[in-house]
Amino acid sequence: MAGGRQREFDKTDVLDKAMRVFWKKGYSGASLTDLTSGMGINKPSLYSAFGNKEQLFIQATAHYLSHYAQPHAKHLTGNAPVKEQLSRYLHSIITAQCAPNNPKGCYVSVCVSEAETEDLPPAAAALVEEVNHFSERGLVTFFMHAVKQGDLPSHINITTLARYFTAFLHGTAALARGGRNANELTDLISPTLRVLD
Repeated sequence: MAGGRQREFDKTDVLDKAMRVFWKKGYSGASLTDLTSGMGINKPSLYSAFGNKEQLFIQATAHYLSHYAQPHAKHLTGNAPVKEQLSRYLHSIITAQCAPNNPKGCYVSVCVSEAETEDLPPAAAALVEEVNHFSERGLVTFFMHAVKQGDLPSHINITTLARYFTAFLHGTAALARGGRNANELTDLISPTLRVLD
C-alpha cells in the first residue's frame, strides 16, 4: 500500500491564510470548509500540520501578534516627543486596520467580541483574554517610561491613559469594519491626543 503524500506547502503562508479567515469570520463563524478553502489545503493536511480547529486558531493568533501587532510597537521607542511617538503608533495601527490587502479592523477586536458569546473553547478563550491586554500593556510600559523621563507629569494615571488609547483603537477597528477609510480615521488622532495636553 502506498504511503500518504507528504504535505507540499509553506506552513507559515498557510497559517497566515488561516489567520485571515479567523480575522474575517471569527472563530465560530469560520467553518472547516472556510478554513481549508482559504488555506488551499484539505482537512487531513490541516489536522496533520496544525491539529484541530482550536489549535489552529491558537497558532493563527500567535502569528497575528508576532507578524501584525508587534511591529507597531517600534513607534513607541526612540527619543521623539511622546505625542509624536504615540501619533505614529496610532497612525500605523489605523492604516493597518484599513489596509486593502487585509480584512478590515483588528483581529484581536474580532476575537474579544466573540469571546463574550462564550462560544470559544477554553484554551482559545484563555488566549483571547491574554491578547486582549497586549496593546494596553505596551502602552502602560510606554507611558511609565515617559513619566520616568519627565516627559509626562508624575501624577498621571498611566493605566487609565493606556486604556483610553486602547479603547480608541477598538473603536477605530469597529469603524474600519463598518467601511470608514484610513483618512477618515487618522483624522481622529489629533483630537484624541489632546488628552495629553
